[in-house]
Amino acid sequence: MSQTPPPHTQPPHVSAWLQRGFLRHVRRMLRSQFHSIAIAREERFDKQIPSSEPLIVYGNHPSWWDPLLAHFLNHELFPARQFYAPIDASALAQYRVFGKLGFFAVSLDSASGASAFLKQSRAIVMSENSSLWLTPEGRFVDVRDSQVPLRPGLAHLCSRLDRGWVMPMCMEYVFWEERLPECLCKMGEPFRIPLREPFTKDQWNDRLHGRLRETQQALAALVIARQAEQFECLLAGRKGGGAMYDLFRRVRSLTSGQRYRPSHGTKFE
Repeated sequence: MSQTPPPHTQPPHVSAWLQRGFLRHVRRMLRSQFHSIAIAREERFDKQIPSSEPLIVYGNHPSWWDPLLAHFLNHELFPARQFYAPIDASALAQYRVFGKLGFFAVSLDSASGASAFLKQSRAIVMSENSSLWLTPEGRFVDVRDSQVPLRPGLAHLCSRLDRGWVMPMCMEYVFWEERLPECLCKMGEPFRIPLREPFTKDQWNDRLHGRLRETQQALAALVIARQAEQFECLLAGRKGGGAMYDLFRRVRSLTSGQRYRPSHGTKFE
């Protein structure tokens, strides 16, 4: 199948200087709201995927933070690639600046909206040095719910590509030993297109769903084990229990002659 872009369809224009400022803001925001952003050390497929190959990253959708984390993760893990992701058309109309940061409008509840999504997505993945990030569950879903089906758009897109990589990326927001939560992520084994045996759209949907849930289960096992050494910290956030509590601890450290440690525990130090 030809990889010629659809006529009159190009990737959304991204303002480089605006995106740089946005990423600086996102880093500050994440530092203030999370103790750490970390990714599982095992199966780091980001280092195996050539930057010249099309890339789709798809994941679960547990919270409001997901698109900001996706933008951050793309910058950390795939710095040579431009981030793109769909966003609800009504939300983009309200926050138009997102349209200059790699987000593009979708209205998947109509046939014309689904068709526009596929055309725009194909144009993105066929462009050089790009990555398309998707949350095909289509709504917020608890990480413990593994029965939610995936919307068909991703499977349709995969069935129309003749080369590239499709990789699951799962996230959990968990509290371990600190006041602020950890955001823990894990990559799953990617599909490389072309496959040895081509999938139908239904087969693609089944395989994508299965690989996503397998990755979620593997991440859940790491989260339950609470072993920070199994993760690489990508961003260290705030430490401590709050202004008054930390002031009390500093005074106690001074009077006892002990070194003050802002962290409550020892993870991600």
